[in-house]
Amino acid sequence: MSPEPMQVVKERRDAALKALEARIPYMRFIGATMERRGDELTGLLNYAPHLIGNPQGPALHGGVTSAFLEVTALIELAWGPLWQQIETGEVTVEALRDPGFRLRMPKTIDFTTDFLRPGLPRDAYARARVNRSGRRYASVHVEAWQDNRSRLFAQATGHFLMPQDE
Repeated sequence: MSPEPMQVVKERRDAALKALEARIPYMRFIGATMERRGDELTGLLNYAPHLIGNPQGPALHGGVTSAFLEVTALIELAWGPLWQQIETGEVTVEALRDPGFRLRMPKTIDFTTDFLRPGLPRDAYARARVNRSGRRYASVHVEAWQDNRSRLFAQATGHFLMPQDE
């Protein structure tokens, strides 16, 4: 059996990530998406005027910023195990798109956001780093920036309950 062409593999991985995003409707509401380069994920919050919390600043709403960081962490946590299932063929992209497919997502235990400076009215980016992921519990750190990755405007730490095998 010959290996799959790289383009087919890339399309399957990207489609799986989009299907995973679709499972979090709030991502669509705030205009957040995920970009994939290899196994590295980056959250993208596309700027829109309804995301402004302080029109005097103007600055992004703190709740939007925190939610963006949280969904970035959730997708990062869910993507790791899902990646393996997709690669082995255990889960197909079609199954992920099926609303009846039961995808068990991590559940947030707590999530703390540090607002380092106002989020400006422009696109924002975030990356999550899993500090610890065990059978029951995971700890994740997320950083958000806009124009310059070394100039963060927010960061967060979250603890999550991992889905259990049934």
